Amino acid sequence: MKRDAVTLGVALGLWLAPVAAARAAEAWPPAEGAGPCAVSVERDVPAVMRDGVTLKADIYRPKSTEPVPVILMRTQYGKTSAQVRPARFQSPSWYASHCYLVVIQDIRGQYASGGTFYEYAHDRDDGYDTIEWAARLPGANGRVGMYGSSYVGATQWLAATASPPSLKTIVPSNTASDYYEGWTYENGAFRLGFILPWMLETIAQSAAHNRGDVALAEQMKIDYRQAARWMQSHPYDQMPPLHPDDPAVASYFFDALRHPTRDDYWKALAIAGHYDAVKVPVLAFEGWYDSFLTGALNNFTGMIAHGGNAQARAGQRIVIGPWEHLGWGRPTSPVSPRLANLGPGADSPVNPLTLAWFDHFLKGIDNGVNTGPRVDYYRLGSNDWHSASAWPLPGTAFQRWYLASAGHAATLGGDGALIPQAIAGKVEGPDAGNEMGSAAIEGRAQAATDEYLYDPRNPVPSMGGHSCCSWTGTAQGQFDQSPIEQRPDVLVYTSAPLTAPLDVTGPVNVTLSASSDAVDTDFTAKLIDVYPDGTAVNLANGIQRASYRDSVEKPTPIEPGRVYTYTIHLWPVSNLFHPGHRLRVEISSSDFPQFDPNPNTGKTFATTTDAKIAHQTIHHGAAHLSYITLPVVPQGQDGAPAAPQR
Repeated sequence: MKRDAVTLGVALGLWLAPVAAARAAEAWPPAEGAGPCAVSVERDVPAVMRDGVTLKADIYRPKSTEPVPVILMRTQYGKTSAQVRPARFQSPSWYASHCYLVVIQDIRGQYASGGTFYEYAHDRDDGYDTIEWAARLPGANGRVGMYGSSYVGATQWLAATASPPSLKTIVPSNTASDYYEGWTYENGAFRLGFILPWMLETIAQSAAHNRGDVALAEQMKIDYRQAARWMQSHPYDQMPPLHPDDPAVASYFFDALRHPTRDDYWKALAIAGHYDAVKVPVLAFEGWYDSFLTGALNNFTGMIAHGGNAQARAGQRIVIGPWEHLGWGRPTSPVSPRLANLGPGADSPVNPLTLAWFDHFLKGIDNGVNTGPRVDYYRLGSNDWHSASAWPLPGTAFQRWYLASAGHAATLGGDGALIPQAIAGKVEGPDAGNEMGSAAIEGRAQAATDEYLYDPRNPVPSMGGHSCCSWTGTAQGQFDQSPIEQRPDVLVYTSAPLTAPLDVTGPVNVTLSASSDAVDTDFTAKLIDVYPDGTAVNLANGIQRASYRDSVEKPTPIEPGRVYTYTIHLWPVSNLFHPGHRLRVEISSSDFPQFDPNPNTGKTFATTTDAKIAHQTIHHGAAHLSYITLPVVPQGQDGAPAAPQR
């Protein structure tokens, strides 16, 4: 796999400050890099949708004698803010100065726009109507591109699935492929730590303002500051701050709880499965610790395979950095400390690269930006940028590393071991025909199982991870896991120190043989990089609700005591493990508040206050294997570092 190398920032002319002190003093957005066109602004320009509802937009109009392309953002977070802060996008005026007509619109039922807000429901039709309206504005040349992050990425994808003829490209950041799987739920578990605080802080609160209910909006500000309290308030379908008896407040929250499987309610909103209707190139930005990384990669691979035309299939590019949902590495970003310490080389190139992308696909400038399909990714551990032509990376070798112990893997002081496939395949003993056999582990007799108790009333606390939206308020980012590893309900499996570098880049899965005395429960897993000083850095995590082991559409209970094989999909990762470091896998049954704790009763905390303690058994003997599958990039195939570039 040949990967080209350029110096970070040269091709794009990035504004990255050379030293940390300069970064600290840097204002956002930076003033440099503006284009030649003078800009005027028109506020609250109306656009009438097909059902008569009027939406309002601010238009940033460049002074130009020729018609120009349109850049559109459709946002539920306020058109006047335009997602400039925290330290994300350049201002609309900056983009307009490069001779684009920039349209920033409040979506239905939010801020200045009319109608009633209900998440996702209107964004396909309203997106289509707005694109065609914007293409015909005075001074527009009929070509439209879209940009924005998170839900504002969803407004782009939903509009694109309606195939509006004037849409020529989209640039979604930090957004998903499915609003059930990987947004609201994850393998059957409710993404509590994201959904509830997000609604209290933003969409439910701003919709209340839009309706004129100022008192409720002000109360929600208070309730958001007490989100940790509310996340322990059962049942969730009676969540007091979202007023379950008043459908005007947040009916979408309670509808999400009423639809815990991927049924027709969710399928009607999905992007996945509709790639053939998307006929435009896509530039996506993501982060290794973002809440929607897996969905963004699904969009990337799905469009390559099923995009609506040859240009769309070839024009796919994704940039993945060491970022969280809102934390893009800049000095004013709310990024967790370990990631913030990576320095300016880890900052997002979203603005110059987005501009170059629009220049190519909206203005026809041959600037070399379209070299897709392409993945630009920041590799942790080596802390450098690389580029590849596909995902997973060409040449990836998938290796199994097996869980093993002498029966006492609980806590960091236990005897859990992680054994690479190359060694596991050579073990000797009465079961040598099996890959694991029954050999000794560092001189200790190997047991077939490890056990622990999972108490839903005392769940394992989240410490970092891929929730949303800021590490200061939820489980997001990179942290030392050592405190978690002192708990008796956390199993710890650690490898011997590495003797050579190990490049792990790609999707990660844990195959777990497990039994429980409950009719339903959860199993969680983490991949960790253990430094020589003992610091245990989380790289990826995942969860599997037992009843959803075979299907997210038709869950089935488990039989107490029976051993099942579970596949836990951890978030994708790119990390160079150095010699002297160890790999570690944590296994448990909860990750709260990132996910709702499973009460082990066959019901959920959405509908019940009951809970029971579950006796969990992890099997890793000759009869039942448990292992992590790692995507390993062979040495010598990674080439030289290569930054996101044109």
